[in-house]
Amino acid sequence: MTPAWRRLLQALAEPGSMARLDARGWDLVLRQAASAGVLGRLGGLVEREQLRDTVPPRVWRHMQAALTIADQQQRAVRWELHKLGAALAELPGPLLLLKGAAYAAAELPPWRGRLFSDIDLLVAKSQLDAAEAALMLDGWISSHHSSYDQRYYREWMHELPPMTHVRRKTVLDLHHNILPETARLRTRPELLLTAARPLPDDPRFHVPCEVDLVLHSATHLFHEGEWEHGLRDLVDLDALLRAASADPGFWERLLQRAAALNLGRPLFYGLRYCQRLFATPVPATVLRDCPGRPAALGAVLMDRLFLPALSTAHKPSRAAGAGLAAWALYVRSHYLRMPLRLLLPHLLSKAWQRRQAEREAARTQQA
Repeated sequence: MTPAWRRLLQALAEPGSMARLDARGWDLVLRQAASAGVLGRLGGLVEREQLRDTVPPRVWRHMQAALTIADQQQRAVRWELHKLGAALAELPGPLLLLKGAAYAAAELPPWRGRLFSDIDLLVAKSQLDAAEAALMLDGWISSHHSSYDQRYYREWMHELPPMTHVRRKTVLDLHHNILPETARLRTRPELLLTAARPLPDDPRFHVPCEVDLVLHSATHLFHEGEWEHGLRDLVDLDALLRAASADPGFWERLLQRAAALNLGRPLFYGLRYCQRLFATPVPATVLRDCPGRPAALGAVLMDRLFLPALSTAHKPSRAAGAGLAAWALYVRSHYLRMPLRLLLPHLLSKAWQRRQAEREAARTQQA
């Protein structure tokens, strides 16, 4: 772990430590936080802990700008949900919001300063065709047009190809599960839908219950392998855990739910690294009893991948071997997503498509 990376982690875990930063320290922290998408989170922590007087004015202006952008995005999402609710008015529902859209709509613990680029919505698989048809009538179009890509999403994945609105350019990911159909881990999306809570201001939209929010956050990070947003997603998980842990029955319910949804392994990693990087107050018995917990040696070996990969967002501050670790975890995510009989042809097909796109781009430049 580089000294610069350690400073950012300390700022996120102990906001009061920012008062001790000098000009060089602030420069490093701001650059890293902006690259990792957590600058708005730092600004929110400064507000919450009433630390404005300890932050240099020039630094606060950067944080304030990040907070303003996040606020604008969240207002846009709330407006977009209004439009989506009208487009999907005939769908029985529920319409389950995931990740950033859920945090923004329900003002859940990670929402302040949270940046995101799309809306994630989950519906029952039996309602997927009707939802897609209604969205297309409202001006949403698919972003993947090749027959292979359509088959890849519709037969094997947990979502349709991303959709973009023709006028507003908003991106929507329409899910029917939180893990691919071909994933090595199998879960039960109907349990998420049944336990979801309606939004008070718009009961057509729901958000996952407390334990499901945690499980989905951990699963998205430690199964999908999107390490450019890794630190941001771990910060989300830390915020969810800290808020929920005030309930003495939360940890028992979390472990029971992880077993019911078969998501104990990603939960274990989420708890382990929140505790290590942010000192999240996770009881030792919870880590010990987590379903799907890997063997001690396996956990140590995964430390060699996950910990460096979480530092990849800001190149000058990357831990040693971060790039290789992120690549290995990218390969792992594909291995977890599809069996080898499907994965190898898929990788070959994507390589061929990429090569064709490069050739087309070269021809366009020469014309």
